[in-house]
Amino acid sequence: MKGYDFHRQKPLLNYIVDFYCHELNLAIEIDGITHYEEDVAVNDIVRQHEIEKFGVSFLRFTNEAIYKNMPGVLQAIEEWILDFEKKTHP
Repeated sequence: MKGYDFHRQKPLLNYIVDFYCHELNLAIEIDGITHYEEDVAVNDIVRQHEIEKFGVSFLRFTNEAIYKNMPGVLQAIEEWILDFEKKTHP
């Protein structure tokens, strides 16, 4: 697996994603407690679907997962990247 650059607070369309890697076309979102509020959750879904129309994939993690299980989060990202590499560079 090669190294990839992720950019923080990256504008995509009329939105901003928490992290984005252009080479992978991957957005990573970290959802805090406000993302459980109904209106915010609905906006997240709409925003994600709009961005996905342009081929961007999403990984979502909760703040709790980041704080309590960072190794698991990093493993999930690494597994996504390895799967991506297998699909694009067989």
